[in-house]
Amino acid sequence: MITRSTHWAIRICLGVSFVFGLGPSGAQSQAATIGQASPINEYSAIHHPVVGRKGMVSSQNEAATRVGVEILKQGGNAIDAGVAVGLALAVTLPRAGNIGGGGFMLVHIAEEQRTVAIDFRETAPSLAHPDMYFGPDGEVDNAEYRSTHKSSAVPGTIAGLAHILEKYGTMDWAELVEPALKLAREGFPVTQDLANNLRASKARLTINPVTASIFYKEEGQDYQVGDIFRQSQLAWTLEQLKTHGPRAFYEGEIAKRLVGGMESHNGLITMEDLKNYSVIEREPVRGTFRDFDITAMSAPSSGGMAIVQMLNILENFPIRELGYGSADAMHIMTESMKLAYADRSKYLGDPDYLDLPVEELTSKLYAKHLADGILMEEARASDDILPGDLTPYESSETTNYSILDEEGNAVVNTYTLMASYGSGVVIEGLGFLMNNNMGNFTLRPDIPDPFGLMGSADNQIMPGRRPVSSMTPLIVLRDGVPFLLTGSPGGSRIITTNLQLLVNVLEHGMNIADATAAPRIHHQWYPDRLQVESGFSPDALRILEERGHGLSLSAGMGSLQTVLFDGDLYYGYSDPRRPGAMSLGVQGQGGWQ
Repeated sequence: MITRSTHWAIRICLGVSFVFGLGPSGAQSQAATIGQASPINEYSAIHHPVVGRKGMVSSQNEAATRVGVEILKQGGNAIDAGVAVGLALAVTLPRAGNIGGGGFMLVHIAEEQRTVAIDFRETAPSLAHPDMYFGPDGEVDNAEYRSTHKSSAVPGTIAGLAHILEKYGTMDWAELVEPALKLAREGFPVTQDLANNLRASKARLTINPVTASIFYKEEGQDYQVGDIFRQSQLAWTLEQLKTHGPRAFYEGEIAKRLVGGMESHNGLITMEDLKNYSVIEREPVRGTFRDFDITAMSAPSSGGMAIVQMLNILENFPIRELGYGSADAMHIMTESMKLAYADRSKYLGDPDYLDLPVEELTSKLYAKHLADGILMEEARASDDILPGDLTPYESSETTNYSILDEEGNAVVNTYTLMASYGSGVVIEGLGFLMNNNMGNFTLRPDIPDPFGLMGSADNQIMPGRRPVSSMTPLIVLRDGVPFLLTGSPGGSRIITTNLQLLVNVLEHGMNIADATAAPRIHHQWYPDRLQVESGFSPDALRILEERGHGLSLSAGMGSLQTVLFDGDLYYGYSDPRRPGAMSLGVQGQGGWQ
């Protein structure tokens, strides 16, 4: 019988390591010097990050990135820039940037050497109940569930941005609203990406007449590349926010219009729901991987616990020696994904309503137990994997941006409308899209969510409850200093997208550009299917199929926005999978790259 140690010795001696953009020796050499000052151009690499000397902003939209860099150049810190970028994305990236949604942030405060998790996730309205989307026949009304006023939870974005500014920022709220207001009032040139996206989404965005009037010209004509896209209703909302502050959204004129729209269209959000909304500061999920400290978003995000759990499993295997893209490395990662997503289905929910086994799920001992069950020559069927028994381990279309300033303050924000363009609903006079995040609740444990993920009764609809999410902003620390910031959209694939970025950088030694561009895989337990992007070796894929993995070719997964600080220079890279993304570095003396 071949033991694991014998198996590894055979494979490492006979196998060949392939690293995207690096030969085996180059990968190991770079991995050994991670965190030390690196040359600006690594000629052993294929892709190269942008470089800054005084800070870095990485987001999914060029105009929003430039807004953030301007704030840093004016003397604002990363938190100030994070507020301005979040508001600007609501104007320039309407399918994901938002005012009408919510999300999660990690904020690192350099002076205190402290990282906090900011939960500004949407909450279920007070009138919500578990059976609200089931018809008389017991079937789910999918249109009502996903594409109506009734699909919206109470938005948290404005409260979240206001919270971090008040506690950790240095600039005035009105100053930070102004760039977004200018973009909405004066407009900006329509990009190829925006034009194509609006054209592809037209059937959905013209169901609601107000939405149609904003995103299409008179008589329903499409915006063309280069047209100036102005949003007068959104400008009104931003003017209200600038003049009257964040409370305008929750108690003022914005709130009145929002609730009026809800009352007229069978929506559930009330003035009391808005007034009672609150942001929660939580402790991040913490773990270690090799010599790095991992901090990630805690529940109701499922991502932080899942990523720490998977990294713990991977530490039991020689992933670096096996090499990026090898059949063995892909097999081990796939099996770890199945195990983590199985646990996700049972053990996650809103921590304000139940006790979550965070310590047990992120235990190195539990991960060792799971790793011991991974068979190298055979994929385990999902039907054979159940959520783990934690008793032996118990103790007494979303977007992301990452910003790091010269002082070491950091913001990583992943926020969402859930679906691309959310519910597709714009309330008359407000100009912003409402979320359809009620869809992130579990309708019944036997019904998957819109991303195909299974959930538990602990994530069913309840007034005030926050739904489980896959959004996973991450900060990796080295010696207490932010080393790497990252996050991604992608629904259920957010978690695995982030995981692979971390493994590519921390284990394989890739620069963040190569690490981002490298092909990805995804498995979420159910359905029992390994999704793969194009670009992997056909021989590796053949071996995976022989081991029992059911493969399916996937479109691009995620859109990582990553910043890395090596102790000397700031590196940024925006995922090429989404057109229009941009990272910009602050160079000092008013410059940027």
